[in-house]
Amino acid sequence: MNLSPSDVADPPAPPAPVAGRALPNGLAAFLVFFSSGAVLVLETVALRLVGPYVGVTLQVTSSVIGVALAAIAYGAWTGGRLADRRDPRPLLAPALVLAGIATAVTLPVVRYAGEVLRGGAASAILLLVALAVFVPALLLSAVTPLVVKLQLADLRRTGQVVGRLSSIGTLGGITATLLTGFVLVAALSSTVILLALAVSLGVAGLVLGWYLHRQGAAELPGPGRAKAVLAVLGLVGAGLSTVAPNPCDIETAYHCAKVEADPSRSSGRTLLLNSAQHSYVDLADPRHLEYAYTKWFGAVADVIAPTGQRLDALHLGGGGFTVPRYLTATRPGTDNLVFEIDGGLIELGERELGVHQGPDLRAVAGDARLLVAAESPESRDVVVGDAFGHLVVPWHLATREMIAEVRRVLRPSGVYVQNVIDYPPLRFIRSELATVSAEFQHVALIAPPEAIAGEQGSNFVLVASDAPLPLEAIGERLIEVDPRASLVADAEFDEFVGEALVLTDDYAPVDQLLATA
Repeated sequence: MNLSPSDVADPPAPPAPVAGRALPNGLAAFLVFFSSGAVLVLETVALRLVGPYVGVTLQVTSSVIGVALAAIAYGAWTGGRLADRRDPRPLLAPALVLAGIATAVTLPVVRYAGEVLRGGAASAILLLVALAVFVPALLLSAVTPLVVKLQLADLRRTGQVVGRLSSIGTLGGITATLLTGFVLVAALSSTVILLALAVSLGVAGLVLGWYLHRQGAAELPGPGRAKAVLAVLGLVGAGLSTVAPNPCDIETAYHCAKVEADPSRSSGRTLLLNSAQHSYVDLADPRHLEYAYTKWFGAVADVIAPTGQRLDALHLGGGGFTVPRYLTATRPGTDNLVFEIDGGLIELGERELGVHQGPDLRAVAGDARLLVAAESPESRDVVVGDAFGHLVVPWHLATREMIAEVRRVLRPSGVYVQNVIDYPPLRFIRSELATVSAEFQHVALIAPPEAIAGEQGSNFVLVASDAPLPLEAIGERLIEVDPRASLVADAEFDEFVGEALVLTDDYAPVDQLLATA
């Protein structure tokens, strides 16, 4: 069969190359790795940045993750659209420079706005987190689709190119998360981390712009005046960071911490963690108990061990070390073992709060849940639970399994006292009482009458033991140290707890129980 040339199908045309020249593979990988990692540095540091103003709760953590993911989504979408409409090469350097400027401006913006938005309202949390994360994360997330478009010179390798760069971006995020969480946060303040990141982004953008300019693409589009404005914005952001109000004296691995002198008591010191009053100590008189709940702790201790009788005491949470110092002062020879997750607070206590370690006080840095499990059975007369993440008892210290460990450590006549903060409708305190009651035979509650009636938020102190509690003696001592406190036990206690949820390791929605709305 004879075919004319017109009858023969034309061979398929090779795929058209993508506009713009591809970047060297190493440079493309670096840009994706660096920009993705920078987003995760921002996300990790943002939690510490907003914590002093809105706390460090599940809602705050969820907001940081959610806002960061939204910024990543919108940034990737925006970068993809721009890459399809314009040559991506001239856009890469400006994206990095603008992200650096936005990062530099973030710190003063959050610190000024935080003073206005302080509190736990959901709207305040979301707005403050958005100010901390959204703009720089969006700009950085636009880098990857711009790079991907440039590298798709051969459309037959689309899957390979996209898969490789996606994996490199993921590795950048993982590396940044681990580096920030394990190294940077422990070694540097949030201010230093953010400013260093801002400088790194700006320098990377400028160097990239210079390189692309030499390759034939403009490094920073726009007239010289626009470039000057960008430079000024970056300098203003860095400058404002140095004068913005800082709620911290020091940043530990877990807290923004500050010690304030009491103007009405020359030897009084207040420890603030994430801007919330946490502890009060009198440097000259360790017997002085300022806060009501510490007076309640003292009242229970005074009843179960008369003044002068030593105790073997275990403290879950150190804070300002108020209660250990009180027990040592009133009962010489007492063995105080303190489990404090934040080693920085131990150092701060030794430096500014009159904490002296020795035979009567040993402080161990670590998670109380893990450390209690290593303690010998029936080795303690009293266990004091006073561990908080901001104003919330860490969920893993509030479960039945944890209470069982506490019971194991106590001697048969030993007493467990625990500080809890809750607000109406008092769901968490009821659940915690139900949880403690599931392990101990005798449980009572100390709190102001108004708080028990559900009219206000307050500290609540649980008192638990397998031996009958000396309720009458505790009540009499409470009248002496704090007449406003009430002791709830027996039938009144059962009525207050009702059918509250028993918290377990499998289900302990502490943050949700604490929600007031």
